[in-house]
Amino acid sequence: MDQSELTTENVLKRDIPWETYMSTKLITGTCLQLLRRYDKKPESYRATLLDDDGPAYIRVFVNILRDIAKEETLEYVLALIDEMLAANPKRARLFHDKSLASEDTYEPFLKSLRKNNWFIQEKSCKILSLIVSVRPTQNGIIANGESSQSKSKSTSIDDVLKGLVEWLCAQLRNPSHPSRGVPSSISCLSTLLKEPVVRSSFVQADGVKLLIPMISPASTQQSIQLLYETCLCVWLLSYYEPAVEYLATSRTLPRLVEVVKSSTKEKVVRVVVLTLKNLLSKGTFGPQMVELGLPQIVQSLKAQAWSDEDLLEALNQLEEGLKDNIKKMSSFDKYKQEVLLGHLDWSPMHKDPIFWRENISNFEENDFQILRVLITILDTSGDPRALAVACYDLSQFIQHHSSGRLIVNDLKAKERVMKLMNHENTEVTKNALLCIQRLFLGAKYASFLQA
Repeated sequence: MDQSELTTENVLKRDIPWETYMSTKLITGTCLQLLRRYDKKPESYRATLLDDDGPAYIRVFVNILRDIAKEETLEYVLALIDEMLAANPKRARLFHDKSLASEDTYEPFLKSLRKNNWFIQEKSCKILSLIVSVRPTQNGIIANGESSQSKSKSTSIDDVLKGLVEWLCAQLRNPSHPSRGVPSSISCLSTLLKEPVVRSSFVQADGVKLLIPMISPASTQQSIQLLYETCLCVWLLSYYEPAVEYLATSRTLPRLVEVVKSSTKEKVVRVVVLTLKNLLSKGTFGPQMVELGLPQIVQSLKAQAWSDEDLLEALNQLEEGLKDNIKKMSSFDKYKQEVLLGHLDWSPMHKDPIFWRENISNFEENDFQILRVLITILDTSGDPRALAVACYDLSQFIQHHSSGRLIVNDLKAKERVMKLMNHENTEVTKNALLCIQRLFLGAKYASFLQA
């Protein structure tokens, strides 16, 4: 079987010649006794052995990984450890037992990441990520550098975390396995990014941009899990300012909004809402969220039946934060939001001459983006009120901008407005006529006719 397709179950069916290893002095007699007692035994019996003498078995496994080069044996021992931790993840703490203070429990796994063997790479990364994530704390804080326990070890925790980040970023850029390389790496990152030093290394390695393409609505169970763990990584990064600065200049926010709008999986919605809540007060994220229609999406989400109380609380907090942002937004910000969402109505600013005089230059932003959207609304909207307001706003732009007629003509609005002069709704035809008059006759003469 190709090593890239191996499974823990298949590997554990092998018979490893432990006696041969003892006769060649690659393992000790004590090691052989422990292996005979443990190997091929029922899970309940192995659990008792680990409860009674767990650190001794960890020493055996680590020594084999360090001293034996045969890949089939390395795969087997990694499968044993993986099976042991899958049955009870808390057993990862055994690697930090005081009796192992003289052992370098990190280095064999770090070394295995460099082997040209996907099974060994994947298991080593998974196991090592779990081991470092449960290392002892100092005064309640996980140390980023060497702890007092690890000072006697040759491989510092900083070296381990740096090596893991380098390997994970390399996998995201060029996966060793076509289908498991990226999901396995994202899964490990979602554990490791709880570490401040990992966030720093990940940003320095330009890893944030590797996550962004994976933030998109998912359909299969596998892709939902990948999406969830990717969003979990982004949530963890939202606590780290240099990462937030990168997120602000990328397409992260529109992608997160699209995911939260279309996802039905509660854990995905929860982690995205928590991320948005974190980002809301930072930089220009708040106004951008308003422009992307997040207030309406949050209202829709609140109307759904969620079982997670943390999600409901986060939605309420996000809603309040968005309301505060709307209050702080300038009149043009509010106008821009209205246009971009296509929700045009006769709000006071449309017929306020002061609004048009003070904000006319803002319409030039992003190559007249707002004008282009207004013209698109003329083509696509089925709402008579929106069509009428769009025609009126185009006429106001023509009136107040020194090159208004030329710009609107260049954007090919004339044909679209003329079609609306025959609309069944009188409000639409009235404002389409006003717009055409200003296009053909000029602002002053059109205002005279309108009067």
